[in-house]
Order: sequence, then structure tokens, then C-alpha cells
Amino acid sequence: MAHSEIRLSVAEERTIYDVAAIDRAMEEAAGNRNEALATLYDKMKQRGGGRFLIRPTGADMIDELYDTCPNFSDVIDDLKKYVALSVAGNEPMSFTPILLLGEPGIGKTHFARELANRLGTGHEFISMSSLTAGWVLSGASSQWNNAKPGKVAHTLVHGDYANPVVVLDEIDKAGGDSRYDPMGSLYGLLEHDTARAFKDEFIDIDIDASHILWVTTANDERSIPEPILNRMNVYEVPRPDHDAAISIAAALYREIVGQHDWGFPPEADEAVLERLGSLPPRDMRKRLLAAFGTAKLEGRNWLEGRDFEQARMGRSRKIGF
Repeated sequence: MAHSEIRLSVAEERTIYDVAAIDRAMEEAAGNRNEALATLYDKMKQRGGGRFLIRPTGADMIDELYDTCPNFSDVIDDLKKYVALSVAGNEPMSFTPILLLGEPGIGKTHFARELANRLGTGHEFISMSSLTAGWVLSGASSQWNNAKPGKVAHTLVHGDYANPVVVLDEIDKAGGDSRYDPMGSLYGLLEHDTARAFKDEFIDIDIDASHILWVTTANDERSIPEPILNRMNVYEVPRPDHDAAISIAAALYREIVGQHDWGFPPEADEAVLERLGSLPPRDMRKRLLAAFGTAKLEGRNWLEGRDFEQARMGRSRKIGF
């Protein structure tokens, strides 16, 4: 299948923060100057408060995801409805926040990245399992030492778009000090009306975060608060069946071969696809890259099943000292 071009056009510029509000905040903080905050305010003033909203120009812009992520077909089906509405109304891309629910290794994170790439609005990837305090999303007060803005404000202030994809990976593993709920800020951020006046604790002015496209992933929904679940469309993603695994393997092979001038044929043979398709989706890329390297070391421009043997591969394990 030939890759289609991502067809995007720029919608209107939308003001996501008021520059005059920065001036007022600087005056109020004049007696307690924070150099990091002052530098950020200067940058925000120089850039201005306008950011682009991206709209799709073709209802088929995410169709390739059916090949690369076939076990996510239910999610893609629904997202295409939002794309169609955006195209029909010549409106910016938007959709209800989504939760991808399923066992580890089935490609949830891969799908989120692929979706962000197809939408083309830029994206921020946040591993929720590493969050130990709510301020990582919503910032910490400038009165604290080493305080800085949260991920949401950072993405909107430093990015080019008002509707980036923000991926919250493993939202069910968010933990840490109970005094600082990592998901506390999401109650407002996932609601369109309240997100229009999101206040990062560090920047301390209203920022319009209502256009963010939220994609979250989880292995288990039981630890996610019900009010958060109610704000999202929840999809239980199945493990790829045999045909889906072969489709993922073929798409991945074509993608990698197309990106490099290594001399391999544009399509993998059936035996290679069967071997690759037997692996969990999360392992396919690293094992395929290792197989390409093995073939080259032996002077071949084609892959064989034995290239996927794991004897020479390192194990993905963190080593503590």
C-alpha cells in the first residue's frame, strides 16, 4: 500500500493567553521577582498569545492506521467521525478525550504516537507512571525553589499549535504523595469549559487548554477515578489476532525499509512476516532492526527467519547501582 500524504491546513489563529495579563502579573510580582518566571514571561510576550489550530482537509487522513494498528479499528472508526465533522464544517480537529485500555504490549503507546503523527498538530508524551506530584502537569508555585511550569502550559507556550495531542501514558500507574494528586488537574483539563481558563501554578495566568487532544492509556481502569473515566471515551483494545499481527508486521517492515537505503526488498516474504508477527507489537521494531543488522553482517540484502533469534540481543532491563 502506498503511503498517502498527510493533508493538513492551518485554521484560524486562536489566542490562548492574554499578553496584557502577563504585564499585570509582572507588576504584581515586582516585589518578589523570580528570574525564571520573568524570563518565561518575556518569552511569552515576544511570541504573543496566538497559536494555530489545525484542521484536517481529508476524511481519510487517518486511514493508514487501519494497517499499522489493526486491533485499534474501533477507535479509528470513531475518530474518523470526528475527522469527518471537522472537514464538513471546515473546523479545527477535536475529539472527546480517549482512554486506550488493554494489557501491556498490545501497542497502545505506539497507536497514540502514530495518531499524533497523522494528525500533525505536534504532541507531548507524558509517562504518568513517573509522576510523583500533581504539579508535573499543572506547575508549581513560583514561590518554591526550582519551580517551573507544568507539561500542559509548557506544550502550549513553547509549541506552535493550540490543539496538540497530549498522550498520558499509563494513567492507571500515576502515584506518589497523596497530598499531590497527579490527576487532580485533569478534572478541569478534560472538561472543555473549565479548560478554557486553565491556570498553571507557575505562570499564574489563564491559558486556554480547551483545544488539546487527549489520548490516555492504561492496563487497568480500576485505579482511575470514576469522574475521570466519565470524561473520556473508553476503548478496550484486544490483543492482535494472527491476521492483525501480520498486518502490523508488514506495515512496520515497509515503514523501516522506506526510511533507509539499506537495499532490502520493499516487501517482506511470508516466512519473515510470520516470524515477526509472532512477537508482541511492542517488541517488533527492536527485533526487526536487529534482524536487519544481522543480515547485513552476513552480507545479505534479505531477511531470514533465523535473523530473529534472540541470542545476540540485550534484554530490556534496568540495572540498578
